[in-house]
Amino acid sequence: MTEHSEIKDLLSIPKDIVILTHRNPDGDALGSSLALQQYLEKKGHVVNVILPSEYPSIFHFLKGVERSNVYDLKQEHCLSLIEKSQVIFCLDFNGLDRIDKMGLKVEESKAKKILIDHHLDPEPFADYVYSETSASSTCELVYQFIEDQEDENLIDIHIGECLLTGIITDTGSFKYSTNPRCYEVASKLKKIGVDDYQLNDKIYNTLTEKQLRLLGHCLANRLELIPEYQTGIVTLTRDDYHNFQIGRGDTEGIVNYVLMMNGMKVAAFIREQPTIVKMSFRSKGDISVADLARNHFNGGGHKNAAGGAAYAKLEDIVSRFKKELPKYVQKIST
Repeated sequence: MTEHSEIKDLLSIPKDIVILTHRNPDGDALGSSLALQQYLEKKGHVVNVILPSEYPSIFHFLKGVERSNVYDLKQEHCLSLIEKSQVIFCLDFNGLDRIDKMGLKVEESKAKKILIDHHLDPEPFADYVYSETSASSTCELVYQFIEDQEDENLIDIHIGECLLTGIITDTGSFKYSTNPRCYEVASKLKKIGVDDYQLNDKIYNTLTEKQLRLLGHCLANRLELIPEYQTGIVTLTRDDYHNFQIGRGDTEGIVNYVLMMNGMKVAAFIREQPTIVKMSFRSKGDISVADLARNHFNGGGHKNAAGGAAYAKLEDIVSRFKKELPKYVQKIST
């Protein structure tokens, strides 16, 4: 493709490059950004990863994560990096509002912008776009990007660990959003020596006592079932945040436990934070929680995994969710 050769020409001479990903970075956001950074540094570029906010501590094992620049902590420094960059990669987000105030700086920048993402309906702000909604993860697409640059031989174990981390987390260890290509990529990464068992252990078996007690609280005291719509709702209040001293990453994965229950097809996790209510949605089969999030909760995402946010009361959001749910889930007889 012409686009591939143009990017190859663009990157043929060392440049100042910035890699950006979305606020509250997850395994795919971090894995894709760090893998791409290590690859580009092997090519002789000066590369800085900028995260809008801090990352969950469970990902501390990823090579280079401690070098990441966090906008919330170093705003002026991060903006200056964007200002002097010659190439800007935007990973795992499809709209500049996902990177907060940095979005305006990126929009104004004369740097070449390359978007690599798998979410629906990317905004037209990038010069080059790697967008594939059927991809399991942005990490899968970063692997494809490196392959298209004919540099697959530069993928070492450290880059591979970053890439497989994103694939594992965005597919829930290959339980959803999979496709033949993601298995091919995982196979190639395993072939070069990436230990998928060890990665799964680091990602999923590192809960603290606080996180485990919080999970128990959510399932015992904050779970509401709507059997006729095969749906479960977990809520957290501001008091819960205070009582459990909930921090970044402490609620990761809780929404998935609802779908472990026999017969459940939709899960909602609704959290009342200090200034905003945030939502995570999961579903099975043909039920599109992306449509639900986009149409009613200022959000979006993938068909079976999406999220949203609203400035409203927790009880109002729960009521709205229950009201809109029948439009997306067929009622069953009980």
